[in-house]
Amino acid sequence: MVYQKVLNVCFFIHLFRVFADKENAHLTTPQILNKYGYPNEIHHVTTSDGYILTLHRILPAKNTIRKPVLVLHGLFVKSSSFVSTGVKNGLGFLLADEGYDVWLGNVRGTPSSRNHTTLHPNRDPKFWDFSWHEMGTIDLPAMVDYVLNVTHQASLHYVGYSQGTTIFFVMMATHPTYNAKIKVHMAMAPVAYFRLCNLISMDIFGYKTNQEDSNRLTYFLTHFVVPVSRKQGHHYMQIIKSGYFRRYDFGRRKNEEVYGSSTPPSYNLSLVSTKCHLFYSRNDLLVSEVDAARVCKELGGACASSNLVNGTIKHPDWLIGNRIRELVYSKLLNIMADY
Repeated sequence: MVYQKVLNVCFFIHLFRVFADKENAHLTTPQILNKYGYPNEIHHVTTSDGYILTLHRILPAKNTIRKPVLVLHGLFVKSSSFVSTGVKNGLGFLLADEGYDVWLGNVRGTPSSRNHTTLHPNRDPKFWDFSWHEMGTIDLPAMVDYVLNVTHQASLHYVGYSQGTTIFFVMMATHPTYNAKIKVHMAMAPVAYFRLCNLISMDIFGYKTNQEDSNRLTYFLTHFVVPVSRKQGHHYMQIIKSGYFRRYDFGRRKNEEVYGSSTPPSYNLSLVSTKCHLFYSRNDLLVSEVDAARVCKELGGACASSNLVNGTIKHPDWLIGNRIRELVYSKLLNIMADY
């Protein structure tokens, strides 16, 4: 089974993580922020279905206009992935240096969001009964509302990476009123469609350890292997198999009960009105040019720009690439400044 092979790969990476001993490799998000002298706070958000999520906030400098930005990680990673590479290349630091009030989110199931009002992650299988659908319909709206309430703002900027973009699209397709709460969506490696067929090897990431910066690879591997629910991964596999960006497929009989049809309904991207700027790379084996183009087409007028990034940007490079600040983050920050 392909999904099981992916898990085997992840276990191999986990072993690397355990024995890795590099700078920042085993530090939590607050520990990394404290190390570099960035004032920060830890906030907790309780969702409507009882999950207790953690937000890591990098406080803006005093006497600056508060511009809240919510940044959300991808599959298998967490908030620390945006700061683990340090102040020169970590997106969280770069946003803070530009004067943003930075909020790094952690969806349900990640290490710092593994709490619930009634369920225990190690004793109650029901705790793990979710996919990224629940993250988009419940987690992200809760985070957005919390940040806006604390900052007393009407809207915020949003930066998503990989699964973080998927969750955004789900939220907008199911709660279109949230379009008014997001100034702009900066989508790195946007995932709504993908037809990946080589999930069974480390080539999924495009990395060969003798050719990459070992420190950066260690950062990624250490902050990468975050356990996910089986349903979460399976939902992505369903997209690959069906070719449709749609809700979780429970099987014909249960689909009839849940959706009133034999197949799950698709997420309608035409309901997105927030301007979205897409960033993708030819060398990203998870998100192809064709997939990004399809997302842009379905977004219609909401697709403000579709940016093909120069250079050999592979999927982890959106977080740890040697030239990611130059190739992506600088342009991303320039675009954000216009909103």
